[in-house]
Amino acid sequence: MLYEYDRYSSLASLPKAHARGITSAKFSPDGALLATASADASINIYSVLGQPTTEPSLKLLKTLRSHKAGVNALSWSQTGPPYTLASASDDKSILIWSPLSSDFPIPPSPYLGHSNYVYSLAFSPKGNMLVSGSYDEAVFLWDVRSAKVMRQLPAHSDPVSGVDFVRDGTMVCSCASDGLIRIWDAGTGQCLKTLVHEDRKAVTAVRFSPNGRYVLAWTLDNCIRLWRYLGADGGGCVKTYQGHLNSAYSLSGTIGEYTTIDEETDLQKTEGFVVSGSEDGDIFVWDINSKEILWHESGHSDVVLSVDWAKLKDGRGMLASVGKDRTLKVWIEDVEPRSINDNDDESKVVKENVNGQGHTVQLEIKREDTEMEA
Repeated sequence: MLYEYDRYSSLASLPKAHARGITSAKFSPDGALLATASADASINIYSVLGQPTTEPSLKLLKTLRSHKAGVNALSWSQTGPPYTLASASDDKSILIWSPLSSDFPIPPSPYLGHSNYVYSLAFSPKGNMLVSGSYDEAVFLWDVRSAKVMRQLPAHSDPVSGVDFVRDGTMVCSCASDGLIRIWDAGTGQCLKTLVHEDRKAVTAVRFSPNGRYVLAWTLDNCIRLWRYLGADGGGCVKTYQGHLNSAYSLSGTIGEYTTIDEETDLQKTEGFVVSGSEDGDIFVWDINSKEILWHESGHSDVVLSVDWAKLKDGRGMLASVGKDRTLKVWIEDVEPRSINDNDDESKVVKENVNGQGHTVQLEIKREDTEMEA
């Protein structure tokens, strides 16, 4: 029998954190900072305070205002601290920030080249490249130091809604309203694989799995799908997560972890989960293997557009959720820190980097579950 620590309780709720809807929330790689972006063209930077013996708390450090239109996406570089932050906007630009040292974008900002709204972006693991997706239907690969476009990929026939780098930086993935998910060679710009569901509904966000073998995709048919893109069989959908509502808005989430304790051996085991918002204001957490809903909470009064996860120094998980109601909510794993950290040396859990976000999590997809679509 396993004791499961998969519940979250409210830590902080900040209503009217922005003047308009909040489009993105991202923890820094070390979990010490939280950035939120809004349609009001601003970015808020919060410090996440707390030590292993005290409860964490949020403090607004500053508001960054240089974009001329709504901010759609954020991404933290993995090189740091201090960590740099990239932002993508409806003003067709990408800006780079050093939030702890300056209130203004840092050189060589701005990154210009897209001819329409820049809707998504991600740093490479080494922080030397950026990938961006735009309403101009293109995917750009940028050299961070020069702000020059290294490769321009004619990726889709509709606006590009999501992009991500694989853990070793050799590939990027993209998705769009055309229903396609594409895997690209970051060095050559060659399209390595195209994934498409038979219904071909719009895909709004993509994330590589921690081990780099799968792609997690949010689709406008109330489903989140885990795709295998490697293998001689051409790949396919291996898991489908359902329960949330998503048929009209671009939602995004991430992969996190939770810990269980085996009652017989008293050893801990780390499992992966998928977390997402919902158009009815709820938040859902699914076990990544069983697809079971581990936690479900009604947290917002409107669409939850973005959810992110971080791990505290004491081992507990933390979630941030934002959306159309302009409220920032932070949730903390409801378990004593001592219980999580017990038996660390004996657990023998292999942990891997999550999607370049700097957090660690085990993700081992069970082979018997990958032969057919769930």
